[in-house]
Amino acid sequence: MGRLDGKVAIVTGAGSGIGKASALLFAAEGAKVVCADMNGSEKDTVAEIGAGAVAVQVDVAVAAEVQNMVETAEREFGRLDVLFNNAGISGPFGPIHELDEETLDRLLAVNIKGTFFGIKYAVPAMLRTGGGSIINTASNAGMVGWKDKAGYSAAKGGVVLLTKSAALDYAKSGIRVNAVCPGMTWTGMAVAQAGPTPPADIKVPNPMARFARPEELAAAALFLASDESSFMTGVAMPVDGGYVAR
Repeated sequence: MGRLDGKVAIVTGAGSGIGKASALLFAAEGAKVVCADMNGSEKDTVAEIGAGAVAVQVDVAVAAEVQNMVETAEREFGRLDVLFNNAGISGPFGPIHELDEETLDRLLAVNIKGTFFGIKYAVPAMLRTGGGSIINTASNAGMVGWKDKAGYSAAKGGVVLLTKSAALDYAKSGIRVNAVCPGMTWTGMAVAQAGPTPPADIKVPNPMARFARPEELAAAALFLASDESSFMTGVAMPVDGGYVAR
C-alpha cells in the first residue's frame, strides 16, 4: 500500500529539482500525477513515471493556464486530492535600490499570484470530492530576513501568510493547506554548474552545514500530502537544516 494510493496529485515545477523529486515520489507512493512546468521539461518527468502521469505546460502566473491544469487533472483522472504549488523563482541577489520593477513584478507574479491561482482553482475541485491537501513551497527566506534578497523574501513571506489564511478559510471543508519552507537546496543552476552532488568544500550557513537534497523536500511534501498529516493545517514547516532555529 502506497501512502498516496487512490489519490490524484498536481505538482507544479515538476520538470526539475524539488518538483521533479516530488512528482516521482508521489507516483511511487501510488498517486496519479499531473506534472506541470512551463518549459517542456514536465514531459521528461512523465516519461520517467510512465503510466499514471500526464504533462501540462503552464505558467502559474497566468490564471487561465492554472485553471486548465486543474481541469486536466479532473478530466484525465476524475478528481483532485493533492496540489503541490511548488513552482517559483528566486531572482537576483542585490540590495533593494538595485531591484528593478520588472523583476519584482515577476517575483510576485510567480510566487504569490501563482500560489493564489493554484489554491483558487484547486479548491472547487477538492470540494467536489470531500477535501484534499494543498502544499505550497515557501522558503526560510519567508520566515527570516535574507540580506540582498528582499524581493524574494517578501514574495515567500506572502506565501507563508497566504497559506495560513487559506488554511483558516477551508479548515471545516476538509481541505488542509500547509507550506514547506526549504533552505539552501542543491537544485537548478548549482547542479548544472557543479554536478549532482555538492562539493565538500562549499560552506553552507545552516547548523547541519550542508545543502538539502531535493528528495528531502519531496519527503516533507509527501508527509503533508498524505493522511499522516491529517490534523495539520496552516503550518509553515522549515526544512532547512536548522537555519531558522538559530
